[in-house]
Amino acid sequence: MTESKKRILGWWAFDWASQPYNTLLLTFIFAPYLAEVLGDGSRAQAVWGYSVGAAGLVIAIAAPILGKIADQGGRKLPFIWVFSALYVIGAWGAWYATPEGMNLALVLILFALGLFGMECATIFTNALMPKLGPRAQMGRISGTGWALGYVGGLVAMILMLGFFAENAATGRTILGLAPAFGLDAETREGTRAVGPFTALWFVIFMIPFFLWVKEPRAARPSHAPRLGRAIRTALPDLLASLKALRHRPSLLRYLLSSMFYRDALNGLYTFGGIYAAGVLGWSIMDIGIFGILAIISGAFAAWMGGKWDDRFGPYKVIWWSVLCLTVLSILIPFIERDSLFGLALGKGTDLPNLLFYIIGIGIGAAGGVVQSASRHMMLRQADPDAITEHFGLYALAGKATAFLAPLLIAVVTSLTGSQNWGVSPLIVLFLVGLWLLRGVEANPEPRE
Repeated sequence: MTESKKRILGWWAFDWASQPYNTLLLTFIFAPYLAEVLGDGSRAQAVWGYSVGAAGLVIAIAAPILGKIADQGGRKLPFIWVFSALYVIGAWGAWYATPEGMNLALVLILFALGLFGMECATIFTNALMPKLGPRAQMGRISGTGWALGYVGGLVAMILMLGFFAENAATGRTILGLAPAFGLDAETREGTRAVGPFTALWFVIFMIPFFLWVKEPRAARPSHAPRLGRAIRTALPDLLASLKALRHRPSLLRYLLSSMFYRDALNGLYTFGGIYAAGVLGWSIMDIGIFGILAIISGAFAAWMGGKWDDRFGPYKVIWWSVLCLTVLSILIPFIERDSLFGLALGKGTDLPNLLFYIIGIGIGAAGGVVQSASRHMMLRQADPDAITEHFGLYALAGKATAFLAPLLIAVVTSLTGSQNWGVSPLIVLFLVGLWLLRGVEANPEPRE
């Protein structure tokens, strides 16, 4: 195997290794478990939203500064090591979410720490992308990586549901087994094992990344300033870069557009499990099956999206994906346990569940495509001489309004008393993102 292929495979390993934090902790296992333990869907939705929002705020502040430091210092891998450690520590914290006597503040702080580590590590791995291959293949490289991430999340989900996460009523997994390794179902150790499982998964599958992904010599210039100096000058230089964005209207418009549509998409992911548990009364097992279907559709769509990306360009792929997500979001508030679009249904009907499954599959597919294409689009818009800084700005755009979706959902839920209409602000965020996308240059000239 050539060094180039090994480097690409190693880079893809990060997507595979890191995805379970999103799949298992943020969306399909840990979040619904907390809602189940807290026993109040509205309270769980609010608590979870504020935790994720707080982490997003810290990431929004830190990410572009970290990117500037890495660009000035010339090194990215040391930062990936540090933030990988935070990922592992934060993921492990889910183990301490005991049904009785849980220290909720500690659990949420650890979760936020791991989320911070994952997002910051992603900034630096994304910044390594331009050296992986020619520009014409970037869409395929990004899409395949994202697809592998979904497959990794799928495998992790199947293992968790099959051998660890127990049904609260029966104490058995989806395969009818007791939780593996003698874990105590009564204290929900099988479900809480999602924390150590996610941490160990990351440690094991990051090995190819650290073995095969090496920074090119150009990333380690002899004239690079010392880290201390880079830290001191990072913030002033970053402020100057933010001011300079007014001279790059396409990049600025894209950052603003992605800020809204990615926030809305993250809102769908973050509250999907809690919503299904509160509105449709789904168990963790039901949500797990739902997650498996959404992940499969996301993996296939991300892989296909990479091909569409190279053929049609990331702009068109993003546009149609966000439009699809907007339409699906409009349908969600009209789904009740016993009614659809205000029309009452007979008792015991499965139509609402079936429609929600279909919507979830669509969100998984469109979400996988738009995230992969967005990463490629950022690469096209960014300045190669400040690639990490611009991916830091991309992370800032993704997190600057991270508080907005959770806060709007909490406020609308409180005002309407309905979890259904609580998610309706996501529709507005998608529409704003689409409107801002109009001013983005679809195919900017390469900046060599």
